[in-house]
Amino acid sequence: MVDTNDEWIVSRTGIHERRIVGEGVNTSDIATEAALAALADANTDPGEIGLVIVASATPDMPFPSTACLVQDRIGAPNAGAFDLSAACSGFAYALVAAAGLLGEGGLGKALVIGAETLSRITDWTDRSTCILFGDGAGAAVIERCEPGQGMLAWELGSNGAGGVHLRVPPPDRKIIQNGREVYKFAVHTLGESVARVCGMCDVSTSDLDWIVPHQANTRIFEAAAKRLEIPMARVYSNLDRTGNTSAASIPIALAEMKAAGLLVPGQLVALSGFGGGLTWATAVLRWA
Repeated sequence: MVDTNDEWIVSRTGIHERRIVGEGVNTSDIATEAALAALADANTDPGEIGLVIVASATPDMPFPSTACLVQDRIGAPNAGAFDLSAACSGFAYALVAAAGLLGEGGLGKALVIGAETLSRITDWTDRSTCILFGDGAGAAVIERCEPGQGMLAWELGSNGAGGVHLRVPPPDRKIIQNGREVYKFAVHTLGESVARVCGMCDVSTSDLDWIVPHQANTRIFEAAAKRLEIPMARVYSNLDRTGNTSAASIPIALAEMKAAGLLVPGQLVALSGFGGGLTWATAVLRWA
């Protein structure tokens, strides 16, 4: 549909393949699958979940929220539920929000989901964007833990003036991106935000076992690793297999890492999202 080829795409982005949902499959469907997988992995009954947050730029509808649809389908009758819109930073935003809410009141566990059907808002005639985006969902069950474990520090940020560079405007509701400006924003933000949050919890960036960034572009990872003086081997990437799945990219990566035995209790892990808004969010965790 556009003038491109595999070499052109891979050399500029690092993407080899992506996933696209079938006809009639909605964001709530794949969010529910991810939620059930996370509950099973955490050996958690849905009745224990007190909160469901779905981070997504592609909800099924304005309301009911995708989170409410998931809450019903998984059978979590006691859970509050809401959607969160922060584009590619969405999962990290939702994780910080859920962690804060777990610290108050009687919430025991929360289910945090990133889910996107970006193929529905992709302009397949725009070569600069249609090569990037894929569909997917990932989820995590979180709960309170001992001091010094779990989330050690975090940062949320936004630059609304830069939103013009990555948007889905009416009436067409298709992704429009100024790739050059978004790239500059991402390279600067990823490195600087990770360094700041490490400083908040008195951790050296060299102590990080893993950086798990939003999966956007291999060149962004390389530039940030160089800025942080961290070997690329510590920057987890599945971008070549997933493409850019926006809010779903970090939880999909974490699920892969956990399944592969790459995440070990006691490790220091930095999660960092950046993208539409323009927004960014970073959290440093001690894996428990």
